[in-house]
Amino acid sequence: MASNDTPPSLTPDELAALAQQIKIWGEALGFQQVGISDIQLEQAEQYFLDWLAQGFHGDMHYMERHGTRRSRPQELIPGTISVISARMDYLPSNARAMEEVLDDPVSAYISRYALGRDYHKVIRARLAKLAQQIEQTIGALGYRVFTDSAPVLEKPLAEKAGLGWQGKHTNILNRHAGSWFFLGEIFVDIALPSDTPTRAHCGSCQRCIDICPTQAIVAPYQLDGRRCISYLTIEMDGPIPEPFRRAMGNRIYGCDDCQIVCPWNRYAQASKELDFAARHNLDNRSLCELFSWDEATFLERMQGSAIRRIGHWRWLRNIAVALGNIAHAEASSEADKTAAVQALQQQASHPDAVIREHVRWALQQFEQVQPSPSFSQLVQALGQKRRARRHGQ
Repeated sequence: MASNDTPPSLTPDELAALAQQIKIWGEALGFQQVGISDIQLEQAEQYFLDWLAQGFHGDMHYMERHGTRRSRPQELIPGTISVISARMDYLPSNARAMEEVLDDPVSAYISRYALGRDYHKVIRARLAKLAQQIEQTIGALGYRVFTDSAPVLEKPLAEKAGLGWQGKHTNILNRHAGSWFFLGEIFVDIALPSDTPTRAHCGSCQRCIDICPTQAIVAPYQLDGRRCISYLTIEMDGPIPEPFRRAMGNRIYGCDDCQIVCPWNRYAQASKELDFAARHNLDNRSLCELFSWDEATFLERMQGSAIRRIGHWRWLRNIAVALGNIAHAEASSEADKTAAVQALQQQASHPDAVIREHVRWALQQFEQVQPSPSFSQLVQALGQKRRARRHGQ
């Protein structure tokens, strides 16, 4: 908590008025929605413990180490009584169309959230300003701000705060905004009135489940992180398991497929935040070009980006896989394949053993070509499958 002073004593009417004012301030700071919840997360805690018990967190052992602090806000930050949750749109308005990049095997696909400035810095700074406005109004306030930066069950908290519901892909969905937004929280030591959670509206739809390249959504609302491309390209140390390499396609940092096909994202809005606009043409770069970056270039170009934390070796590891997948893409020309092989050969003697192994695997792909469908072809096939199901075929 930011203050050790006694929290102010406010009447229920004053707390209700403050809650409304917090939402107004939040929108003025660039958040698209602000909601408030209590800290009771018993159901979410059991779901999380079951998820850990199944090993779905993979190598993310820190999730176990934090114990119940993740699901019990008062254990993480003593004195917490309420949580203010906020969401901010991040879909870049200036980026090349996602489907177009995924259909272009020689282009690098980077998850939309990572194309601009590191969201952690942007969201935390805005939340801190919001907390300071509250403190200036009521006096001493104990608070801490978070955005994917501490053991916090931010999705269940967002649900309780009325920001949306957790979809079958486990992302938060909003009827008016889809899912292309960041979440952030302020833990406070005052009892603000809670908002009403919204109902789930996924119905019988399972497009996110059907499209997942690695079948990481093993059941509705159940994500096996060990299979998820975001985990494989960002969180996982060591070699990427071979069974998942072909499915990665040209995705070198994260994956957005489940969001791209979600019907609710027809209502998503492009972000107005300049910080989230695509930088360094990362939405439209060739794999060969990015593979040629040495570590100094990578660190310089990724300054202020969330991508920087994966390190140069993971960057090369991921791109090596994507270059190998050019071999199987029907849309790639002989010139594309030649360029990919030449780029890979230049890193064949890389000092890192993991990089060398991925380069060897990638080069082998050009010796045993097996055509792979494009993203658009997969979406079209899923559409035909849905129509057949509706007609009982």
